[in-house]
Amino acid sequence: MYMNNKVLGVFIIVLVIMKILLLGRKKDFIMKKAGFIGLGIMGRPMAKNLLKAGIQLEVFDLNQAAVDELVGLGAVSAAPASMGKSCDVVFLSLPNGAISQDTLFKADGVASQITPGTVVCDTSSVTPVESKYCYEKLKALGCGFVDAPVSGGEPKAIDGTLAFMAGGDQADFDALQEYFNAMGASALLVGGSGSGSVTKLANQVIVNLTIAAVSEAFVLAAKAGADPWKVYQAIRGGLAGSVVMDAKIPMIVDRNFVPGGKISINHKDIKNVLATAHAIDVPAPMSAQLFEIMQALKVGGHMNDDHGGIVQYFEQLAGVEVKSDKKA
Repeated sequence: MYMNNKVLGVFIIVLVIMKILLLGRKKDFIMKKAGFIGLGIMGRPMAKNLLKAGIQLEVFDLNQAAVDELVGLGAVSAAPASMGKSCDVVFLSLPNGAISQDTLFKADGVASQITPGTVVCDTSSVTPVESKYCYEKLKALGCGFVDAPVSGGEPKAIDGTLAFMAGGDQADFDALQEYFNAMGASALLVGGSGSGSVTKLANQVIVNLTIAAVSEAFVLAAKAGADPWKVYQAIRGGLAGSVVMDAKIPMIVDRNFVPGGKISINHKDIKNVLATAHAIDVPAPMSAQLFEIMQALKVGGHMNDDHGGIVQYFEQLAGVEVKSDKKA
């Protein structure tokens, strides 16, 4: 009995010590301050998840309503220059690389007052060349830069299960790890600066070409008289099945093109794919065709549709809509 009580006592002491250490680590994490610039479809839910994790957060966006919403949840409104001076890390979630560079390096940008040791993380989808430019400029100021675009779209941004693909230095990536944990399900350092951005471009090629292939196939099925929803149910469990098809076919048959990922953003990404591929002499014939499909959708006024709306290009060619009243 004495030995059992002694073992129990030691066990309780170990638990208490572990709790103290964990609380101390959490306190250190919470004491760090983060900035978040860009509160759009992706940035807003990502910032919310940082707040839910107990992180002190400063936010900025040109859309004041988005800022006000985050302030109502506990964030502080701040200018980019102020973030550079006061935050340990600054996240960007912006439409393109030119805006990211401007936000960082204009006269009143993040870098104008940045404190050495600050780490900037750009989650925007940009070119590797743009990422490397930011990395070099910030490195010269004694700061870190990680390109860490995401995959998963708005649904995974909301539920905090995004996948981060990162490029940069190991130490800077490690400094961001706990923030990644608050916003995503996984984060991988692919390699040096620009590696995250080129991984995202590869991801966008696969996702958007898959949507195009699925669109062409289901337009064929619909025009031939088959019910698209039943076609989907028949093939989703086989080799043709994919996460992309599971995400987009329910939206397509419901004629729901409310954007989780706008065609305009993906159009920009495929343009970046072609620019990057041409710069290193990589032929990209399928991506080139995809870009022209998106150009046609741009002319047709579909740029603000979800990229599942790529189906509308094929529908117009064939004179049919992929829809079903038998979805169950």
